[in-house]
Order: sequence, then structure tokens, then C-alpha cells
Amino acid sequence: MKPKIAIVIGFLVAVGVILFIAVGKKGDGKGDGNGDKPTPGSGGSGSAAGPASADVVELPFEYSTEKREWLEAAVAQFHTANPAIHVKLIGKGSLDSAAAILDGTDKPVLWSPADSLVANLLASDWQTKTSSELFPISGEDGPQPLLLTPLVFAVWEDRAKVLLDASGGQLSWKTIHKAVSSPKGWPAIGGKPGWGFVKLGHTDPTRSNSGLQAIVLMAMEFFNTTTDLTIEQMLDPKFQDFVKEIEAGVPHFETSTGTFMTEMIRFGPSKYDIALVYESLAVSQLENAQGRWGSLHIYYPPTTIWSDHPVVMLKAPWVTPAQHAAGEKLISFLRSVPVQSTALRFGFRPADPSVPMKTNEGNNPFIKMSQYGLSLELPPATRPPEGPVLRNLMMMWSRVVKPK
Repeated sequence: MKPKIAIVIGFLVAVGVILFIAVGKKGDGKGDGNGDKPTPGSGGSGSAAGPASADVVELPFEYSTEKREWLEAAVAQFHTANPAIHVKLIGKGSLDSAAAILDGTDKPVLWSPADSLVANLLASDWQTKTSSELFPISGEDGPQPLLLTPLVFAVWEDRAKVLLDASGGQLSWKTIHKAVSSPKGWPAIGGKPGWGFVKLGHTDPTRSNSGLQAIVLMAMEFFNTTTDLTIEQMLDPKFQDFVKEIEAGVPHFETSTGTFMTEMIRFGPSKYDIALVYESLAVSQLENAQGRWGSLHIYYPPTTIWSDHPVVMLKAPWVTPAQHAAGEKLISFLRSVPVQSTALRFGFRPADPSVPMKTNEGNNPFIKMSQYGLSLELPPATRPPEGPVLRNLMMMWSRVVKPK
């Protein structure tokens, strides 16, 4: 009997040990089919995959690509301070972005086109399509500028001297029109016959923001105004001829400002004599241009137009309260003095007027490149036309100018 009792007791002890081990494994998260995944809330390296990830707010932010470097650097700082907000940056051309939001293809929470021209255009088109407001066009909840950069002429220095002599010391659209529309080319305004025809560069205004700005400035100068344009003015045959004759001097309408600016530097005046570009883009390319085909200089038109890179919070059905709160936090961060102070380093002017531009820092391009025409002082800037005027201006351009 004693051996049998011993066997029974040994069996019971073994079963107890097995049960104890099994319960222990279940309690520490092993043996449940999850491999080596840490338990939710454990704080391990994979904790973002647990319920804690549900607390992370996804914030899609669609923006114009001209400010990519500045925005990526700023958002990296924001992520460090706000790990519970994941900003998903989506770079896209302003007009393409506006069209995609309008047709429902893109559904960002925050949107920052290159300027208020495109913001006005989308707000107007959305109102027409849905009879509702996508975002306020003014006030504290309306578009808030992030960065500033004016539209400028980039001109090879020898060509610029001829244009300035012909226009009384300031580059104007009427002088460019005279040179471009003449069958004599450059000699029509005192240039060399060997220069041939005047070659102007700007982007397609139906596909690129800087191109749209260019034809707005043409209209402002033609109608001698710095304030408002009207739909009726877009129907003026003389204005249409003025635009058509200027655009005859554009070899090809690119969709990207950066693309034709690169072409201008690569091929020199054989490709473009004059280009309409953002000041910030010119800053990034000026030093690359010097010595290749002479000197490339910046000139400011009599009336310029700002790219103010407004940021807006969309009042769209896909925006959640949590995303709205996160978006407000990011906007405040991007408009803060420390972040605004980094604008100069990327060739932009800070939107916050309290941030000084006259600094002696070595990376301030407005000091370093003043010899190439960069100036802190600017001509007056026009106010962006209303959405319906812009839509008719673009339609006029498409009707009278053949795409190239």
C-alpha cells in the first residue's frame, strides 16, 4: 500500500506543478498566441500597437511644396513636443490640391496653399458646389499666414539693363509687352540682335499658383489698379490682346515654378531671359546661377503680390473634434515666434511682424545676397481678387492663350 500511496501523491504533485506553470505563463502574456508582443499599456517599444495608439490623433496636413523644408523641420519639432499628435504631411501643388479637395479625392484636416488667391478660389467653388462654408475667409478662424514671399522677376543682368532703360528704371509689364510683341525682338527696346526674341518664363496659371499670380499682376498693371479687379474687366478685348501678346513670349508653360527656374539656370538666356518666380525660390537658386551665364538678378515689379501661405482648418464632415483640437495646437506652434524665426533660413519672410528681418546672422540671405537685388524694402502689394474674378481670369486665359 505504501508504494501505491507514494505513487498517487507523486502524481498529484506533478499535476499541481504543471497547473501552476500553465497559469503563470498565461498571466505574463506568453503562450496566448501573441508571441513576444508586450501587453497593452506596458510601455514597451511596441506599445503604440496597443490601446495607447488609439489616443494618437492622426492629422492630415496638405500643403504647397514650396515650403516643404521649413514645414518638415517645424513639424519634426512639434512631434517631439506632442507625441500624441501624428501630423501626416502631404505635399501638393496649390491648384491641384484645391481641385482634389473640391471633388472629394483629398480630405485633409489642415490645408495650406501657397497664397490666399487659391484659398479664395476654393472657398468660392465649395460654396457654389455645396451651399456651405468650407472655412471662414476672414477672422480668427479664417486663413492665417505662415510665411511670406513676393513674386519677383529673375532677369539676366545684361537683359535687365536694357529693360530698365526702356521702362524708366523699373521693370514693368508694359515694357515686357512691347519687347515680346514686336517682330524685332530685343532690338525693339534697344537690345542686341543676337539675343533674338524676348523669352519669358512663368508657369501655367491654370495649374500653378505662381502663374496665376503672374496674370493677376498683368491685369493690375493694365487696368492701373492695386486693389480690386472685376469680372467685367476680364471681358475687355484690349486686355485679352495684351495678355495673349505677352504670353507669345513664353516658350513653354511648366506646371512647376522650380522646374523652369532650374531650366533657366541650366541653359541660361538661350532658354529664358526673364522669369516670374517666388522670391524664396530665387533665394535658393541665386548663388547657383552666378558665373554660369553672367549674373542673375532679382527685380521687384511696380506692384507685387504676396504668397502668404495661409493655413486653414477645414469645416468638413470628415474632421473630428480631436483632429480640430490637434490642428489648432499645430497652427499655434507654426505661428509661434521661435518657429517663425526660422523662416529666414529657408528664404522666406516671417509672417509674424514682430520677428526681425534685419539680423546680422550669417545665414540671413537678405543680407548675404543684397548684391543680387534682394531687398528688405518692397513695392506695394495687391490684395488677392475674389474667387469669381479669379475663375473668370483663368477662363479668359484658357480661351485666348493656346497651351504650349
